[in-house]
Amino acid sequence: MANVYIEAHPKGRSEGSPIKDYVVEDHADHALATFKTQREAIDWAKSQGHAPLVARVRHLNNKKTPDHWRAA
Repeated sequence: MANVYIEAHPKGRSEGSPIKDYVVEDHADHALATFKTQREAIDWAKSQGHAPLVARVRHLNNKKTPDHWRAA
């Protein structure tokens, strides 16, 4: 199973601004799919045989730092 990352978009949004969608990305920042909810993104990733990861803290999302992510 390959890890994929569920990212809230837009990236770098200011605190309190709305999340428009959630993107499933691979380790190289390639978007695999986009969904309206985080749950839909997680369910899709699992159905495709991926291991989805979500950021522990929304603004800490460096894919090269394992402590920034948790399994969904």
